[in-house]
Amino acid sequence: PAAHDALTAKIIESAGFKAYQVGGFALDGARFALPDIDLTHLGEKSEAVREIMAACDLPVLVDCDDGYGDVKNVTYTIHLYEEMGVSAAFIEDQQAPKRCGHMARKRVIEAKEMAIKVRAAVAARESKDTIFVIARTDAIETDGLDEALRRAELYLESGADAIYVEAAESVQQLELIAREFHGAPLVANILEGGAPAFQRR
Repeated sequence: PAAHDALTAKIIESAGFKAYQVGGFALDGARFALPDIDLTHLGEKSEAVREIMAACDLPVLVDCDDGYGDVKNVTYTIHLYEEMGVSAAFIEDQQAPKRCGHMARKRVIEAKEMAIKVRAAVAARESKDTIFVIARTDAIETDGLDEALRRAELYLESGADAIYVEAAESVQQLELIAREFHGAPLVANILEGGAPAFQRR
């Protein structure tokens, strides 16, 4: 589950969950009444994460958007979050200005450029035991599932600890992703109104 402030993090903890996420979409909407379209960056996001973490001791996964710039920005972002005690962080391969993963008209950077960012993120941390680095691709919308899978494989080869293929278009695509990367840690993002859409039974 995702927390957008300290109270929701405490509610998640009280409900018995073992970890939580702080997502950019949730933070921008709840704190600023803004869409997730690259209007806020590391300063605002890390301040909010610090406040939330002060209220909740559970492990936390933090959305780092595109790393807030190039390799030096990615390095600084991962180093900062590791110092704060963040358990896991993901960076995505969108081209700036980035958009929420469930929005249309996204653009992605070259896969090799993202691979360099992934290597920088992994190199920036003191230890895999302190912060888990997840690489996200938004390429399904822009280039199709095959390209998203190719990118995910490249990002794993570049040192990512886990893969996050954003905005799968169906349950069948989610199942295919799981088969393709059997044994690798995977992340999926499911929210009401997002992709894929699930029917309540």
